Amino acid sequence: MTTGEIPWKKNRKAVLAVTGGIAAYKAPDILRALAKLGWDVEIALSEPASRFVSPLALGALSGKKVWTETDFLSPDRGPEIPHISLARWADVIIVAPATAASMARFAHGDASTLQGSLLLATRSPVVLFPAMNQAMWEHAATQANAKLCRELGYRVVEPDSGYLACGDEGRGRLPDTEIILEETFKALCPGKDLEGLQVLVTAGPTREHIDPVRFISNRSTGKMGTALARVAWYRGASVTVVAGGDVAPCYGSSFHHAETARDMFQLVMEQAPGKDIVVKAAAVGDYRPENVSDSKIKKEKHGSLSLKLTPNPDIAASLGEKKPQGTVLVGFAAETGDLKQNGLEKMRRKNLDLIAVNDITSTDSGFGTDTNRVHIMRNDGFSELVEGAKEFVADRIWSLAVELLSEKRK
Repeated sequence: MTTGEIPWKKNRKAVLAVTGGIAAYKAPDILRALAKLGWDVEIALSEPASRFVSPLALGALSGKKVWTETDFLSPDRGPEIPHISLARWADVIIVAPATAASMARFAHGDASTLQGSLLLATRSPVVLFPAMNQAMWEHAATQANAKLCRELGYRVVEPDSGYLACGDEGRGRLPDTEIILEETFKALCPGKDLEGLQVLVTAGPTREHIDPVRFISNRSTGKMGTALARVAWYRGASVTVVAGGDVAPCYGSSFHHAETARDMFQLVMEQAPGKDIVVKAAAVGDYRPENVSDSKIKKEKHGSLSLKLTPNPDIAASLGEKKPQGTVLVGFAAETGDLKQNGLEKMRRKNLDLIAVNDITSTDSGFGTDTNRVHIMRNDGFSELVEGAKEFVADRIWSLAVELLSEKRK
């Protein structure tokens, strides 16, 4: 049995380098989000940044001294060689915001500042989040510096679009804190074995309408599917998601919404060709009402109501029937008993390569939970029980899928 959480997300050490743009005021939010993860965070504040957010405020939030330019080569703190000690200590360096001026220094290896020296001295991942006026971001010099930073191995995240502090509207905003975390996770992910692969994930429930008000659905929330999409993106894949219900778009993925099972069938059949791995994690409705009312059905007028149901197309079976050589097809089975036998039969009936079977009667597994307990099985008799956070389960599923893909393509 394999249990746990994704280890590389836990107990990390991060340096948050804040440079002197107006978006520096968001640094406390980023700091709180990192602290909430249980991470140990040191802060390196540029001299211009201290005019937007005070070292005292950041120090109070972090419970630590904030490293500033006066510590760089000062008689008091200089002997601690902060740019070297922080560079060796950090698992990741996050520069948010990264101004045009700071990016110019980083791109050309300028070691005249604490932050510039810090980036030169580190061997850990560096993630830059540019934020500035859109004309400054679009300027050829800034774009050239961003390109140089990428060539040096830094991860440069495109700024968001929207209203800017100067009153203009365009690309130049610091991304939301949630995106900063996601990009940091991607930079920290140690395995990039999905790099260059195209994957498709389905997630969430489908809805079959009875009338404009009512529909038939199920308890799926899409948490497992979105965990699969996130982890695949962390590991380097190009990810397409087809999701139903209220599942929100997955950051880093190409997202398509499907309302009904037939909608999902059409989208999946359109998107599946050319994919290396397809994971069917959606809870697709098996049946739909044969007749759908154009107007709300009134209880007062009809009294009791009978619905005649007709089968929906079987997406997994259709994919299995047309599965190209060298493609891995992964399915899920939500069961209430005889988990392994039912899962094995479903895998063979639908020509799946791998299936994850979970007991939806358990309180910590299945629909709506943050954890899962699944039996992962292959056609060769392999079976493994995996339980823990849904991202942990997703990580194991991707590892087994990649192994299968490698075997198929030998």
